[in-house]
Amino acid sequence: MKKHNFNPGPSILPASVLQEAAQAIIDYQGKGLSILEISHRGFEFTAIIEEAIALTKELLGLGDDHHVLFTTGGASTQFYMMAMNLLNKGDIASYTDTGTWANKAIKEAKPYGDIKVVASSKDANYNFIPKNWTPAPGSRFMHLTSNNTIFGTQIQEWPDLDIPIVSDMSSDIFSKPIAVEKFGLIYAGAQKNIGPSGVTMVIIRKDMVRTDLDHYLPPMVDYKTYIAENSLYNTPPVFPIYVSMLTLRWIKAKGGLKGMQSINEKKAALLYDEIDSNPLFKGTVAREDRSLMNVCFVCENPDHEAEFEVDAKKAGCVNFKGHRSVGGFRASIYNAMPIESVQVLVDTMKEFSKRKG
Repeated sequence: MKKHNFNPGPSILPASVLQEAAQAIIDYQGKGLSILEISHRGFEFTAIIEEAIALTKELLGLGDDHHVLFTTGGASTQFYMMAMNLLNKGDIASYTDTGTWANKAIKEAKPYGDIKVVASSKDANYNFIPKNWTPAPGSRFMHLTSNNTIFGTQIQEWPDLDIPIVSDMSSDIFSKPIAVEKFGLIYAGAQKNIGPSGVTMVIIRKDMVRTDLDHYLPPMVDYKTYIAENSLYNTPPVFPIYVSMLTLRWIKAKGGLKGMQSINEKKAALLYDEIDSNPLFKGTVAREDRSLMNVCFVCENPDHEAEFEVDAKKAGCVNFKGHRSVGGFRASIYNAMPIESVQVLVDTMKEFSKRKG
């Protein structure tokens, strides 16, 4: 039976990407070497990382005023690495607290600057995105988490600000077009929409790179190191970068970010429409803030949840149990999730409703 994998991360990858990557593990481009064995200093990998950078810039509409870097440690490392690179002691930075990862980003940044939390939805268990806030006066940047995987909320419209936005886009980067001119820095763990876990993408506008820091940065947490060495200061995660490059090719072939947005909106509408019309289920998020990537819902009767999960697993739907902070179910429908898999989940919900009547 086909498995429909709604895992929030690591998430599914496009089938064609998996096939090409699998072949490359055995023999990369007929060279008699695995992609796992090639030198990160050789021309083969240089071509891979250069194509990944070029595709990133093309898809996002970036010019020569941005650097695209590949680091390790996930977004969790960027929570403090970004602050270390952008803030001197006493510098102000504004944050919104919209979920678990935003809250962690705030905590990790506090040792490096004066962090102001200007809005929070914590008291409502993060079931909406705060509105009508303003950055603290004197802030160097405004930090926003674009999509909250655990709670199923997403920023639908980016604010117009007089300061750069810094954003954790780990779970919705490349899912739709963005106004890149609003952002000074974007970081994203790969394992949702880019590639496998093990590599992190950092996109930084050149004027955000500071040369006046009042503290020492070890080379491995200094953006200037990655810029100077084209992310090759040490051995990078070769295979995750290669798979990420393949995924970026796939996104381009599917119509780029507009193409991704179109299919992502259709998938989300299909599932949310069923949640809203089926009397046995209900959503957990304010409608205007619903995520296109992570659809969170519960059963009206909590006693039904275990039984529905059994039915869904019989249909091949796996890894969609909700986070303990929310309960219920969380269907993660990132770029590579085919709409046919979403339809299987919807059909299972319909059949469950008929049976429970």
